[in-house]
Amino acid sequence: MKFETPATTNPIDRLQVVGKPTSRIDGKFKTTGQAPYAYEHAVPDHAYGFVVGAPIAKGRITAIDTGDAERAPGVLAIVTAQNAGKLGKGKHNVAPLLGGPAIDHYHQAVAIVVAESFEEARSAAQWLRVHSVRDPGRFDLAAGKAGATKPADDGPRGIPDTAVGDFGAAFAAAPVQLDATYTTPDQSHAMMEPHSSIAQWDGDRLTLWSSTQMVGWAHADIAATLGMPPENIHLMSPYVGGGFGGKLFLRSDAIMAALGARAAGRPVKLALTRPLMINNTTHRPATIQRLRLGAGRDGRITAIGHESWSGDQPGGKQEAAVGQTRLLYAGANRMTATRLAVLDLPEGNSMRAPGEAPGLMALEIAMDEMAEKLGMDPVEFRILNDTKVDPEHPDRPFSKRQLVECLRIGADRFGWARRNTRPGQMRQGAWLIGHGMAAAFRGHVNMKSGARVRLDAAGMVTVETDMTDIGTGSYTIIGQTAAEMMGVPLDRVIVRLGDSASPLSSGSGGQFGASSSTAGVYAACVKLRDAVAQRLGLDPADAVFADGQVRSGHRTAALAQAAQGGEIVGEDSMDYGDLAKRYQLATFGSHFIEVAVHAATGEIRVRRMLAVCAAGRILNPVTARSQVIGAMTMGVGAALMEELAVDKRFGFFVNHDLAGYEVPVHADIPHQEVIFLEETDPLVSPMKAKGIGELGLCGVGAAIANAVHNATGVRVRDYPVTLDKLIDRMPEMV
Repeated sequence: MKFETPATTNPIDRLQVVGKPTSRIDGKFKTTGQAPYAYEHAVPDHAYGFVVGAPIAKGRITAIDTGDAERAPGVLAIVTAQNAGKLGKGKHNVAPLLGGPAIDHYHQAVAIVVAESFEEARSAAQWLRVHSVRDPGRFDLAAGKAGATKPADDGPRGIPDTAVGDFGAAFAAAPVQLDATYTTPDQSHAMMEPHSSIAQWDGDRLTLWSSTQMVGWAHADIAATLGMPPENIHLMSPYVGGGFGGKLFLRSDAIMAALGARAAGRPVKLALTRPLMINNTTHRPATIQRLRLGAGRDGRITAIGHESWSGDQPGGKQEAAVGQTRLLYAGANRMTATRLAVLDLPEGNSMRAPGEAPGLMALEIAMDEMAEKLGMDPVEFRILNDTKVDPEHPDRPFSKRQLVECLRIGADRFGWARRNTRPGQMRQGAWLIGHGMAAAFRGHVNMKSGARVRLDAAGMVTVETDMTDIGTGSYTIIGQTAAEMMGVPLDRVIVRLGDSASPLSSGSGGQFGASSSTAGVYAACVKLRDAVAQRLGLDPADAVFADGQVRSGHRTAALAQAAQGGEIVGEDSMDYGDLAKRYQLATFGSHFIEVAVHAATGEIRVRRMLAVCAAGRILNPVTARSQVIGAMTMGVGAALMEELAVDKRFGFFVNHDLAGYEVPVHADIPHQEVIFLEETDPLVSPMKAKGIGELGLCGVGAAIANAVHNATGVRVRDYPVTLDKLIDRMPEMV
């Protein structure tokens, strides 16, 4: 099915199942331990693998002495680049997943030890002697900033510079100006479930259970890396314990498990340790961002410029931190630019809301600072500079844009009018109280997605797609979609996900998963509805599916009756025309935050959080709210604590575990309120829904930083906002 014209009334609009607050259908399996994650599948006679990472960040492995390790108890095989055979490189990997002799980054995998038990594999790995020569490396973004280059404009990694009007002249002439630099640090996905895989060979055929967000991408890259026909690989990922972008791409756990299993002649189970997760896999790269805003005395923006620098491995990509600045506010004269420095740190890549998350951490402080210069309320300043069209292409309107509504409703619900506009004036005992806000924006992307839907003689509907559930509720909303389309209760739907033998889906990532995957199920159900109607001798054009029955004209038949002669199958995918080129598709929101800052110590506590979101039809308010409050929690981490500390001598992340890399815990998070605005977007898909899981993160960090400024009068432009950046500038205690 191709989506080329705006959606009209369709079966989803009945909202008998879709849109209802529904608990996750996979919840009972997870809470009772019946949901097997990648490391937990019951594979007979399996061995264990342990990955050894490179001890240097740049240089060469001159030799790996495996003798002592091979003689260790229980060891079955050891694989290094010397005996692994020829390996390719997948489309989505920057550095090879097995290093040697050249080393591209610290903890790049250089060996796997396979043994009878995990303890034996781990112990033997300590006996490997990795001899290396260290070369000088580049590990400091600030030092590499001057040599950063403009990435290519085209291709999947290209982000063009943009210019509209005459930014330089308009900025110079603006009566009110802001020119400020903001920095965001390297950050880790820090998901609960480690990168893990189980590999099993049957001759030249590979079965792999792996924790991945994108089964299709991983399947193709395994084939490319191992030099195998794709049809000889069966990849399964039915449950994923968190990803946040860190499991978008094939990582070393899958390849090393496959190599170890082939060498040992046994299935191999492997999980990366936390230090390897942080240094071996991807992370959100640090940014340096310069914002320049010019405005008239009336508060209207006349010039807006955003430049961003980030770093990555050779051949890597930049953090797209300027993207939202192109679309969020009006302004006749504007420019954006990104520059990429070559660094020899582990690969930088997508992390929840790549681009907008760090970009809004800078832009929305800049907007707060500009409002202060103008003597305007920050909410009203944003509303004044709203736009209903793409500012770079005024003939391209937004499909739906309720930013102003998000701001006004949020301000009203939060009690923004009671905020003291003078920083450092509100106290409760030893605590300084502050309020801050920020706008939220995340672009929407449609991805082709397919599904297969079956109807059996018992009237059960089964959905099969390689879509993944990374804790987001995919099982539930896909089940709701099929139930709505086929006119059955949700408990009459079986959902099977994460299997490469099923039709290719959008996968989970980029906030496109929910909208795209359910649209694919919609397309498959349309095929199944047609087949059912024809089998029953009814007119597919006017057939109504409801209450387990099919009605057309004056005739009614039980849905199950159609399959009495054999199972009926509908399979299709949702593809898209050019509506996304003619209209700008995006989601919008607002964040309002209250913080308390201890006047003596600078300790920051978040006390109240509100998010207002406009993201098309909300398919399930329960799972959508869970996504938003989870994202808000990540925003607290990014604002106040999360930072990968780079050893700039040796090129690795020092705090590479959950003891050193701090993330929010329950005690850090206050009451979180989420409001979803009523909205359907017929220009997106027949589901009229957009993504929500990343919007909830966008702007949170800036709202917290702005609240800290309101509490203390201290403006911190370098994240995270930690007490050492406040303590010597705090107001005098009374």
